[in-house]
Amino acid sequence: MENCIFCKIARGEVPSSKIYEDTDVFAFHDIHPAAPVHFMLIPKLHIGSLAEVEDKHRSLLGDMMVLIPRLASEQGCSNGFRTIINTGHVGGQEIHHLHIHIIGGRERLPGMIPHPG
Repeated sequence: MENCIFCKIARGEVPSSKIYEDTDVFAFHDIHPAAPVHFMLIPKLHIGSLAEVEDKHRSLLGDMMVLIPRLASEQGCSNGFRTIINTGHVGGQEIHHLHIHIIGGRERLPGMIPHPG
């Protein structure tokens, strides 16, 4: 999409703090980190949200999920991390381009529900 900020980042038209790129995906540090490690992984293909994913995206999303643990470990989160996909306005999505937040680097991460035990 022409005016999508994440599409522009993936095309190199808007500066970002890139941590990974291949032909299908782009990963970069969040400009408003919620923890010491906070980056996003996006498909270069514009997909508006998780709600718009179709069967044809299966391989792309599978590749993204397999990549996440490697990137998280490289960023210093070998002991654990959170993945968050906000979907739609009610789900907290602010940018209408599918993106996965990977957050870690401290013991209790923001938004975690305490374990009852």
